[in-house]
Amino acid sequence: MSHPSRSLPYATLLAFTRYVDRTGPAKANFVGSLRKQRETGGGFNPHGQFIKALKADLQFRTGGSNLTDVVKSVNPRWHRLYSTLAEGAQRWLESLGDPATVWLMPTREAIGMIGSLPVKITAHFGLRFDDGRAEAVRLHFDEEPPSPEAVTATLHLMATHSDQILPGAEPVMVDVRRGVTLCDGNAASPEVARWLSGEAAGFSAMWSSSAAA
Repeated sequence: MSHPSRSLPYATLLAFTRYVDRTGPAKANFVGSLRKQRETGGGFNPHGQFIKALKADLQFRTGGSNLTDVVKSVNPRWHRLYSTLAEGAQRWLESLGDPATVWLMPTREAIGMIGSLPVKITAHFGLRFDDGRAEAVRLHFDEEPPSPEAVTATLHLMATHSDQILPGAEPVMVDVRRGVTLCDGNAASPEVARWLSGEAAGFSAMWSSSAAA
């Protein structure tokens, strides 16, 4: 029997934006699978060592050497994935300019209520530049580039909770495989907020209807 608290609708930022990106029956299938995973305690993040290596290169200004090392040391099962990600991440690191002008910053998680749906909103890390700018960075690892809807949803939720995540920071998404930074100037608009509230209501309804037998 599952613990009652596990039956409450709840989503991470990644799960909610992946839900938003789907249409029709794929939405219900996704929520049903997510609920089953939550109740069985399944799930595994293959990107943990990669994120740690990227943050080390930023913190210690090592120009990608930690990324190179982790590609060599990771479990062979993940070697191809890490090799591809490292190539894109290296291009992104170079796009930041002089490493001496960039500081790695800690971020905090936020719990946002989208309608009645709690969503855990997190950045992978923060950056502060010597000109005073700051960014809260969310990484995208998938083979396909993020859709405009996924970018808008992600950046909207991060922007509306920026005071908790990293005060004064602009939210950005980094498409790691392609090594590019994505922004959306319309992400904070009221229209986006209304759209996501509707999506959250649908998520909650599908979560309840997918209750395990």
